[in-house]
Amino acid sequence: MIGIGGLLLFLAITKNYEPLLLIPIGFGGILANIPIAGIGGPDGLLGLLYQMGIETGLFPLIIFMGIGALTDFGPLLARPSLMILGAAAQFGIFVTLIGAVLMNFIPGVEFSMADAAAIAIIGGADGPTAIFLASRLAPDLLGAIAVAAYSYMALVPLIQPPIMRFLTTEEERQTCMVQPRVVSQREKIFFPLLLLGIAIVLLPSATPLIGMLAFGNLLRESGVVERLSQTAQNELINIVTIFLGLAIGSKLSADKFLTAETLGILLLGIFAFSIGTASGLLMGKVMYRVTGGQVNPLIGAAGVSAVPMAARVANRVGLEANPQNFLLMHAMGPNVAGVIGSAVAAGVLLAIVGG
Repeated sequence: MIGIGGLLLFLAITKNYEPLLLIPIGFGGILANIPIAGIGGPDGLLGLLYQMGIETGLFPLIIFMGIGALTDFGPLLARPSLMILGAAAQFGIFVTLIGAVLMNFIPGVEFSMADAAAIAIIGGADGPTAIFLASRLAPDLLGAIAVAAYSYMALVPLIQPPIMRFLTTEEERQTCMVQPRVVSQREKIFFPLLLLGIAIVLLPSATPLIGMLAFGNLLRESGVVERLSQTAQNELINIVTIFLGLAIGSKLSADKFLTAETLGILLLGIFAFSIGTASGLLMGKVMYRVTGGQVNPLIGAAGVSAVPMAARVANRVGLEANPQNFLLMHAMGPNVAGVIGSAVAAGVLLAIVGG
């Protein structure tokens, strides 16, 4: 496991794969596996960080607040219909839930329904959401789920383009979209309040995630608490990211990580992510037909909530097909919708499976 921690450090430093989290996770994994030191135990530094921030769900929620403060929902508000793409990309989560249950037929693999739900959320490509749900439903699998979630987020530029090219035609990829309308500041302020209200009424179990996302975004858009907004966007989220990574690394112990279940999680994770990308693309093709060619299907792949990597990949593939095709701002609509969608999916799974 010390070698696996070193591998995570190598990938983060030399390949730039999600270094902000893989470096703390990898180093935490090395520290947790040092014999006798006990740094990952209940009374050790990493163990205390885990109890304080992961078991309570505190760290993922603070990170969601930071994401809210960093996110501009303007592209989504300019074209609300793009929320459909963010919702469609969550389909991979529920397909993978079934796949995880079916893996129980493989000798040596045993996933409960709670385990399957925690694994399935990897398909949303949202690390904090995956950690939040796993800490509630499958704490023993948290290390593997977190590493899988952030590893596949880092591999977005490698995983998505082949799927995008396979499911779309050259003509579809060349589609240019019209400039979105300008969104007023009043709309941007009202949106997080509306989002929170809907969550409270329809899905209270998702309120912790949605609520912190909405709060962070309100800090950003209100325009009267710039200091708080900047703190949430920078210092606070950076400090919590360090603690979160080290705490997750404490769970990368050999007895819990080197198992058949972990291999199953890694396989299911890439399956979930691929299905989510494909379902977003297919819904994008539907919107392309319905709108008479006004929506480029590539932006459907940005419906997974890997912000902003998925939007950048959609933009890059679009530019390869048409050098005048700038899709970044259009792709940010489904991308931020995916953040909301993954939180909603987590709330649904928590309500159904978590009781």
